Amino acid sequence: MIRKPRHPTSAAALQQPQQRRLDLRRPSLRRPIVRRSYRRFWRLLRRPAFRVVYHEKYNATFPDIPNDPLRAERILAFLASEGLVLRRCVNRPEPVWLKTLERVHSTAYLDTIHQTATLTSIMGTEVTEDQVDRLIDFQRLQTGGTLMATRRAREFGIGVNLGGGFHHAAADQGGGYCIFNDVAVAIADERRKGFDGPVLVVDLDLHDGDGTRNIFRRDPGVFTLSIHARHWGPTEAVSSASIELGSNVEDAAYLDAVRRHLPPVVRDVEPELVFYLAGCDPAHDDQLGNWRISAAAMLERDRIVMRELRRGARQPPVVILLAGGYSAATWRYSARFLSDIHRPGQPIEPPSTEEITLKRYRYLLRHLDPAELSGSGSDDNFGLTEEDLYIPGWGIMPETRFLGSFTKHGIELLFERSGFLDRLRDLGFSHPTIALQLEDSNDQTLRIFGGPDRTELLVELRLRRDRRTLKGLELLSIEWLLLQNPHARFATDNTVDPEDRKPPHRRPQLPGQDYPGLGMLNDIAAMLQVICERLHFDGIVFTPSQFHVAAYGHGYLTFVGSLARARFAALLDLFRNTPLPVATHLVAEGGVIDDETGEVFKWQPTPMVLAVSKKLKKHLRDDDSPSPQTFRFRLRDNA
Repeated sequence: MIRKPRHPTSAAALQQPQQRRLDLRRPSLRRPIVRRSYRRFWRLLRRPAFRVVYHEKYNATFPDIPNDPLRAERILAFLASEGLVLRRCVNRPEPVWLKTLERVHSTAYLDTIHQTATLTSIMGTEVTEDQVDRLIDFQRLQTGGTLMATRRAREFGIGVNLGGGFHHAAADQGGGYCIFNDVAVAIADERRKGFDGPVLVVDLDLHDGDGTRNIFRRDPGVFTLSIHARHWGPTEAVSSASIELGSNVEDAAYLDAVRRHLPPVVRDVEPELVFYLAGCDPAHDDQLGNWRISAAAMLERDRIVMRELRRGARQPPVVILLAGGYSAATWRYSARFLSDIHRPGQPIEPPSTEEITLKRYRYLLRHLDPAELSGSGSDDNFGLTEEDLYIPGWGIMPETRFLGSFTKHGIELLFERSGFLDRLRDLGFSHPTIALQLEDSNDQTLRIFGGPDRTELLVELRLRRDRRTLKGLELLSIEWLLLQNPHARFATDNTVDPEDRKPPHRRPQLPGQDYPGLGMLNDIAAMLQVICERLHFDGIVFTPSQFHVAAYGHGYLTFVGSLARARFAALLDLFRNTPLPVATHLVAEGGVIDDETGEVFKWQPTPMVLAVSKKLKKHLRDDDSPSPQTFRFRLRDNA
C-alpha cells in the first residue's frame, strides 16, 4: 500500500534543499529583534574563539595621561552585546605577587617604586603621595591579567587581556608609563612551571618595545620583533628585530613592513608561545601618535599577524595585549579586531563611543532602585531633609529634588555607581563633594567640588525646563556647563617633540577656559540623555558660546534651523585639515572672512538640540530642508 504524502509536493519543490525549522525568510523572523536573538542563539552553541581577562579596576584615570579609562569596559560591553563572549569566558585576575615580579625586576628597583620621584620619572608627570598606591595596584592587577591570559591561551589557544603591554619597563627601571614589564613576568612564570619552548613577542605599538628587548637581550629563547616610529634605546640583542619607520607613516608603508618582517621571523623561530602587543596608537586619530594609519589598515595589520601565527597545523598559543592607545575611539580598533577573530572576514562594526556610553548609562539607570534615586518609598531616610517633612499652613514647601525627581543621595549614587567620582579620585581629588542649588524649580544647578572645603570647582551644570525654543515641546536646557581640572596644566611652547620619549599630551588653552577640561563630556551628555528619557523630556537644548564648544557637541546635537546648520557645515569644511584649537582661535580673533560679504565672521550663538522623544525626532526630520542660503568662508590673509 502506497501512502499519499500529507502535503502535496511538486517536482520543483523536491529539488529544493529541505528548509530548516527556523527559517530567516519566515515573516516572524524578519523582525530585527528576533533575527538578532536567532543569531546570538547559534553563537552560544559555537566554541568561543578566545578567553578574556578583565577586572572592573582596569577602569582608572591618571593625571596628564590621555588614556581612555573605560577602554577595557567598552570593548567587553561590545563583545558581550554581540554575543561574541560569554560570561564563562571572562576571567577576573588577581594582582601579581611581589615574589613573581622579582623573577624579572631587581629588588633594588622594586624597593624604589613607592617613591614619588621614581613614579614621576616613569609617568612623565608629577605623581603625588595619594596616587602612588593606586598606580602600583593598577599595574600589578593588569600584570596579573597578563599571567592569567597566558594560562588561558595555553589552555584554549587565544587569551586576551583587556589591558597590559607595559613594554617600556626594563629589569631595573621603568619608563613610558610602564612600571612592570608584564610580558617578561608572564614568560618567567611559564619558565618556572617548566615551559621551555621558543617564545615570540610581536610588538606593533607605535613606540619601541625597548624594555622587553632589554630584558631578553641575552636570551636566545625569546625573540622580540618591534615595528615602531623611533628607537628608544639600544637595539642589540641575540634574538631580536627592531624596525624603525620614522614619522608620518601611512597605510601602504606600514602594512608592507608587517608583511615583509613578520613571516620570516615566524618561520625561523617556530614559536610555541606568542605575545601580540596590538597597540592602537599607530591609528590616525591617536593623541600621542604621528602616524596616519586608517581603521581598515589597522584591522588588516591584525589579520596579517593572526594569519601568520595560526597558519597550518602548528598553531601556537597567542596572548593578545592592548598596549598603547590614547584617544576616545581607541577601543573601537581592538573591538573590531576581536570580532574578526570570532568571525574571520566578517568583523562587526562597533558603535560610536557616544552610543556605547549612552548604553552604559541606560543600563546603569535601569538597574538602580528608583526609590534610592528619588527617596520615595524607601525604608531609610537617605536624601531626605527637614524641608521634606512639609506641614500645611507653614508656608510653601521648597524644592528638595533635582529636576523634581532626584534627591542629593540619588544624584551621588548615580555618579558613584557610574565610576564618575572614582575617576575624579584618580585625578587627585580624594573627596569629591556634590552640592545642589534648588531654590528655583525651573532653574537648578549641580556642582561637584574637589573636596568638602569646596574651594576647587570641577563640575558646574545649570539646567532649566525650556518650553520656548520649540513650540509644543519641553526640553531640558543646559544653561551653563563647566568641566575643569584645576590640577592640570595647559600645553606650553616648550613641550617635548612627539617623536621623543615623552610625547605632548596637554591641550592648549581655548577661549573661555581657566583650566583644562576633565575629559568626561561623553559621560555628562549620556547621563543627561538618560535623565531626559526617564523624566519624559523631548530632548536637550544647548547654546554654544564658542566654535569649539559646538564642535565638541556636534557628535550629539544638531543646530536648530537650516541656516545655522549650513553656516556650521561651511566652517567645518573650512577647518577640515586644521586642529580644533587653531580653528577656534581663528574664529574668536576674527581670522575668518565671509566670502560673500567680505566682512569678518563673528560667531553667532545658536541653539543646538539632541532629540530624545519621537515627537522631536519627527520635528527635526521635517525641518531637515536645505538652507535657502549658502555660505563660503576663507581665512584672512594674515591669519
